[in-house]
This record gives sequence, C-alpha cells and structure tokens, in this order.
Amino acid sequence: MSTFGFFLAVVFVLVVIIASCVRIVPQASACVIERLGGYHTTWIGGGGLHFKAPFLDRIAKKVNLKEQVVDFPPQPVITKDNVTMQIDTVVFFQITDPKMYAYGVDNPIMAIEKLTATTLRNIIGEMELDQTLTSREIINTNMRTSLDVATDPWGIKVNRVELKNIIPPEAIRNAMEKQMKAERERREAILKAEGEKKSTILVAEGQKASAILEAEAEKQAAILRAEAEKERKIREAEGQAEAIRVVQMANAEGIRYLKEAGADEAVLTIKKLEAFEKAANGTATKIIVPSEIQGVAGLAKSVGEILK
Repeated sequence: MSTFGFFLAVVFVLVVIIASCVRIVPQASACVIERLGGYHTTWIGGGGLHFKAPFLDRIAKKVNLKEQVVDFPPQPVITKDNVTMQIDTVVFFQITDPKMYAYGVDNPIMAIEKLTATTLRNIIGEMELDQTLTSREIINTNMRTSLDVATDPWGIKVNRVELKNIIPPEAIRNAMEKQMKAERERREAILKAEGEKKSTILVAEGQKASAILEAEAEKQAAILRAEAEKERKIREAEGQAEAIRVVQMANAEGIRYLKEAGADEAVLTIKKLEAFEKAANGTATKIIVPSEIQGVAGLAKSVGEILK
C-alpha cells in the first residue's frame, strides 16, 4: 500500500470516529451519557449538536420525555365483602429525570405494572362491591397519589390513572342485571302513575274551569236578560204613562171646550149617558150604575113615552 493510500485510510477512520461522536438529540428526548462506566451527563433534546469523547463516552440509555400511556391487563382483586373481580387499569406517566429513570429501576414499565396491581388490591380490599362500582373517581385519585409517590425515586411522574374495566363474577353480573331490570320497571311504574295522576288532575281542572266559565256565562246571560226585561218594562211603563197623559190631556181639552161652549147640566147628563152606554158595551158581567144616572135614565124614558 502506498503512503497516499494509507493516509486516505487514516483520514477515513478519523472521519468515521468523529462522526460517531457527534449526536443530534430530537425534541422531547434525552440521552444518558456514561464515561468509563460511570454516569457523566445527560443530553436533552431541543436543537444543537452534542459531542462525546471517542472510546471513553457512550450513550447508556435513550429516554422518551413525552407523556406515555400503558394499558395493563386485568388484575384479580378481592373486595372487602369477599367478591373477586377483574380490573384493568390505564396509567399515564412522564419521565422527568432521565438519570434516575436510567439507574433507579431495571425495568420501569414492569415495575409500574406490579406496583399498580398491588396498589389496586390494597385500595379495593378496603371497599365493598357496591362502593367499588360507584367510586371510580376515588379509586383513580388514590391510585394516582400512591403511584406518584412510589415512582418519584425512579424519575417518573404519574399524571393520571383510570380504571378501564371492572368485571364482576358472572353470578354477580346476573344479579345486577336483574336488579337493574327491577329498578327500571319500578321507575316505569312510578312514571306511569305520575302521568296518570297529572292527567286526572288536568282533566279535573279542565272540567272545573269549564264549569266556572259556564256559570259565569249563565250569570252574564241572566244579567243581560234582566236588564233587557227591565228596559222593556220601563218602555211599557213609559208608553202607558204617555197614553194616560194623552188621554188626560184629551179629557182636559174636552172639558175645556165644554166650558168654553157654555154646556148646561142637561148636556153633561147626556155625556154621562153616552159614557155609560160605552161601558155597557164592554165585556163586564156586572155594572154598577150611579143613582144620579138612574134618575136621568128614568126621566129620559118618561120623555120618550110622552113623545110617542
């Protein structure tokens, strides 16, 4: 090999070594660097180049700083009233210290899974079945608090814990379904009874309102009829009064004419006879004749016989 070829080979090796010592760490990532087997530094992603000493430094662990989600399979747990059920959980966590994460525990995900199972058993063991089924939020909060404290030395922060499924035994599920069915039927019966009650009340109120309106209408009609009858009687009375007034005025006018004409007693007597004649032509069955008219009638009869 020539000197130039050897030089090119050396340059190539140096370039490869230098290139292997230059690293670009992505955003939300970190690299734990060891030097001669011991912890040296941590590279945090976010832009820029990072250099490590060749043959001395090495990348011990790459860490994802994003929030991560792990879904653990169902775990058998026993409640306070000795009911065995299956519960699977979902844990949301984030690595906050890459160094503690790299050196704190050998397998962090498995450690979180086992810690979740034991914590869940401890919490459920202090609760009865009904309380377990209705207290998910309380269980989630207690588990998050316990896991966050336990994983803090590992550089892990547990942000949230959710109970994904709670699966009671089949016998319990059947009993719960029957109970739910009975409860739904009870609510249906209550709603039906309340509906019928409201319907009856509305019908009664409608009939009451209708009766009140009918009575009010009848009252108004009676008032209007009474007012109409009153007006009619007033008009009749006014008509009769007007007729009497006209008759009286006519009589007064006749008397005045008689006085003006100088009528004597004989003329007045004849007028009385004419009035008596008109009265006799009526429908009366009994007529009372004044004595003075009787005398005049006898005198008229005698004069008639003499003239014959």
